[in-house]
Amino acid sequence: MEKRDLLLVAKGRFIKMLSSQRDVCSPVDLRDELVISRPLSVSEAIGDTGRDDFPLIRGKEVLMQAAYRGALGQAFTAAKGGFRGSLGEVLEMPLQGPFERAVLIAAMNATLRYLGKVEGTVHCRDDGPRRCKASIAEWIADQGASRVGLVGLQPALLEALVQTLGPERVMVSDLAEAGTVRCQVKVLDGMQAGQMFESCPLILMTGSTFANGTIDDLMQQANSHCCRTVFFGSTASGVAYLLGLERWCPSSS
Repeated sequence: MEKRDLLLVAKGRFIKMLSSQRDVCSPVDLRDELVISRPLSVSEAIGDTGRDDFPLIRGKEVLMQAAYRGALGQAFTAAKGGFRGSLGEVLEMPLQGPFERAVLIAAMNATLRYLGKVEGTVHCRDDGPRRCKASIAEWIADQGASRVGLVGLQPALLEALVQTLGPERVMVSDLAEAGTVRCQVKVLDGMQAGQMFESCPLILMTGSTFANGTIDDLMQQANSHCCRTVFFGSTASGVAYLLGLERWCPSSS
């Protein structure tokens, strides 16, 4: 099967949707509207969670926030920097690296939020991760999966999975944390991730994979092993809608 750039596919569908939206609802080209994207501080992004083990707090990533006509959209990324320009200029940027990908994702999330197509485009704050942890424990129990794989080390989610299923039934892959042991589970790197797709019928995958460009290889593996893939986090809100992917994110706003 030929590998596709899924973010590029989502971008194409987004552009097509903008054209039809203009024809039906407004004579104004939505691509002329201003987009402002900037990385948030830790306190702006997640507030006081009572934890110090999130990658955002450790400085391994930032939360990029875009504003479009007052609506907000976000994307996690390791790239830093800001952008100010029209939505059309965002769409003209080539997807050269994580910065451009994050700006596009955040801008699409904000625009789709403005248009009423998606919700949950803003990451949860303060006690949100705690509520998310409690929610996934109940959700996982209802899925009946024998083993669950987690792509992207979200510590609260990993804790909930281990508490619900036991460490022997949970696998996790994260490039930045590869080789470490978290919640009695050894973190795999990209080369070892195939073991997870072979063993786990249910995969929870961070939306950050769209921003860092790893999504295509990961989805190819997931599809080849017939894994059910569910995206978590606010980053995936827009692309999940555009690509018809399953998403779970109960505490985002």
